[in-house]
Amino acid sequence: MRDVAIVGVGMTHFGKFLDRGLKDLAREAVGAALDSANVDKKAIETAVVGNAAAGLITGQECIRGQVVLREMGIGGIPIINTENACASSSTALHLAWLYVASGMHDVALVLGMEKLYHEDKKRSFQAIGAAVDVEAMHHLMEMLAASAPKRESGDGGEGAGQKRSMFMDLYAMAARTHMARHGTTKEQFARVAVKNHLHGSLNPHAQYRERYSLEEILASPLVAEPLTRLMCSPIGDGAAAAVLVPADRARQYTGKPVFIKASVVGSGQDHGPDDPGISERLSRQAYEMAGVSPRDLNVVELHDATAPAELMLYEELGLCEPGEGGKLIDTGFTELTGPVPVNTSGGLISKGHPVGATGVAQICEMFWQLRGECGDRQVPGAKLGMCENGGGMIRGEAAALAVHILST
Repeated sequence: MRDVAIVGVGMTHFGKFLDRGLKDLAREAVGAALDSANVDKKAIETAVVGNAAAGLITGQECIRGQVVLREMGIGGIPIINTENACASSSTALHLAWLYVASGMHDVALVLGMEKLYHEDKKRSFQAIGAAVDVEAMHHLMEMLAASAPKRESGDGGEGAGQKRSMFMDLYAMAARTHMARHGTTKEQFARVAVKNHLHGSLNPHAQYRERYSLEEILASPLVAEPLTRLMCSPIGDGAAAAVLVPADRARQYTGKPVFIKASVVGSGQDHGPDDPGISERLSRQAYEMAGVSPRDLNVVELHDATAPAELMLYEELGLCEPGEGGKLIDTGFTELTGPVPVNTSGGLISKGHPVGATGVAQICEMFWQLRGECGDRQVPGAKLGMCENGGGMIRGEAAALAVHILST
């Protein structure tokens, strides 16, 4: 297997773009990536395109990548479509990495794209809510309603999937369990959101760039106890792209390539309560593949669909011991000025979460961080970073998940 490098990336601003389609968003991201890599579109030998919800939002099924790339003059090559919930484009990156690492292709394009905003907001929430076992949906909704503390949540869980993504209720249930087991507080969860909104305010690609105090995070409208609105990722529209080449040819394209030291994709599985979950399992595999440990990381982008999700991932990724996530956020360890800044992009909470674009958007942030190109949100001397991106949920954990470790 050959070593693989990323030589260029590009992404759109994330936001609400009712007047823009997938073709328009993809064209902007791909064009920026090709310019960044100094690569002509005619040099692309294969493309892998991640998207999760176009079939349910726009009606475009089956050939999403071929449709958008054909419009920008990219065709006649293998174009592979990947659909893996929120991990759709990080899965696409993994496949492109395999193509280049195997020697099958020398220049691979990766594209993640999504349009989630629709005039009918219920349709958007239903599209996201399809990333669960739909045959078990009735039981899942009953479980959410039964577990929700009615006096605090206001609707006892009945709004899940109608007024909001049901994933917010699933994350809220996990957060309450963590609070009961480890003594984690709502204020500690809120500090994650304060941090990510601060980081996002420094990111010109972020959907929301406002800063908030701890008191403002806690006082924002309640979604599902203990989650307030400002602790949750919004839906969004956007696209992100990257260009991959063999590492030994990378400097033909750029003087500052970023190398993929590990690329791991896996799925959830049934396991005992004390056995490692998917995030812990796959991060261990990635560390082993890269020959590093959590202590070596300089910067991390992870899947903060909610603030509690980020705090719990600190533990699962080995940034701290189990049950110590609350203490870690209290110390400022994951802030921009801390030892290992997490979600310098603003994360899903502030940067936004167009689900099919999120995985490659994390890669864009890491690419810029490792090249020293992030301006006011730059981590000084960053040389090694991790991206963790989960997708869907079955029986309490991510259904699909990808972990990438990148280095200078």
